Amino acid sequence: MALPVAARPVTVLAPELPPMVSADGTGREATIIRETLAACGHEARFKVVPFGRHWNDYRDSVRSSGQGSGQSTAQVDAVSTVPAGVEMPGARSAPYILYQNGASVLKSSGLNVQSLADLAGKRVITFSGAPDVLPGLRAAIPSFGDFRERADQMVHSNLLFAGRVDAVLADGLIFAEYNRQLQEKAKSAGGLPFDPAQPVQFTAIFPPTAYSMVFRDESLRADFDRCLAEMTARGRIDAIDREWVARYAATVGDRYLPQR
Repeated sequence: MALPVAARPVTVLAPELPPMVSADGTGREATIIRETLAACGHEARFKVVPFGRHWNDYRDSVRSSGQGSGQSTAQVDAVSTVPAGVEMPGARSAPYILYQNGASVLKSSGLNVQSLADLAGKRVITFSGAPDVLPGLRAAIPSFGDFRERADQMVHSNLLFAGRVDAVLADGLIFAEYNRQLQEKAKSAGGLPFDPAQPVQFTAIFPPTAYSMVFRDESLRADFDRCLAEMTARGRIDAIDREWVARYAATVGDRYLPQR
């Protein structure tokens, strides 16, 4: 067995997408990354930024260090949550996590969404860059009654519960977590102008999306892949996934990664 590179802290740029990665560096995805690096003797240190900016900041850090400037940017070792279609400088890991994107609607709407075709004429909202990630979405956009992309996924839930959109296209766990946050907010003084406890229906109408890490150091990438394979073989990755999916069963039921 190859020996790991010298153990050291590994700074990871990650997008704030609770419950995958929260601002404090916890979550389903953060746990997988942290435990995988720890199994190789490394300590993950997360730098959490808005989704999309994590890719740009990583590219900037590689470029800046290559020019010999920017002490702070040179300390970034890796970036998380990189899909197959996004190119990054460095060494790409094996996929370590699957997101399950789908369509979420209010049950009271009576909408039965099994494919994008069922959203023809409907008002649809999704995350920024979704047409590059979700198969078939770009071609379907002209059929929608209205289409919006918003980076702040709290806005998705706000608009759905307020009756201003008909469907949210997003990862089921992320959607469920923002719903949970809205329900907590509704309990505070003043409440909300809509009911965030309205029953919703999530349907996995897209295939799972696989994400990889990209490391600046090839030896760190090799460490990560080796320890990820070991953790997968002993069932730890599956256990982490099941634990986090179970927390949001009220929203996603058994429809999150149904083929898992």
